[in-house]
Amino acid sequence: MINNDKPKKQATLCVFVDKENERILLGMKKRGFGVGKYNGFGGKVNQGEKFEEAALREFMEESCLQANLTDLNKVGEFDFYFLHKPEFNQTVHVYWMDNINGEPGETEEMAFKWFSLDEIPYSQMWDDDKYWLPLILKGKKLKASFIFKNINNENIVAEKNIEEVNNF
Repeated sequence: MINNDKPKKQATLCVFVDKENERILLGMKKRGFGVGKYNGFGGKVNQGEKFEEAALREFMEESCLQANLTDLNKVGEFDFYFLHKPEFNQTVHVYWMDNINGEPGETEEMAFKWFSLDEIPYSQMWDDDKYWLPLILKGKKLKASFIFKNINNENIVAEKNIEEVNNF
């Protein structure tokens, strides 16, 4: 039942992994879409902005860290469909980062926390993360579609399609 119409809304997500210490940096969303969930850092793409520019801007705004466009490696392109709220439908461009400068800091929107790679809090994240994040952490590049339904005020994956790709 995955709709062939690509979502018009475009967004970004950055996944930062500290390989040396085998940990991932996640942010607890403090307001807005996804409040109360751990996630990577990212957000909407402004008009006229390239996906990479939006990803870097959102990452720095939400984490207080510095990075360069050359530090971004696109690893995913995911279409999200919300049966109960079609205005939330979006395509998210996912970037891997493993080189940053500075120390993370809490912002109005996000509170950061480091997690060991073997203790990622999937139960406190978006339901789709448990399907794609382990694959990204293994070095895979993915195109995916997820359809969400709302059950008891939780967005639960009703349908998914995940394909490995060679590049973007």
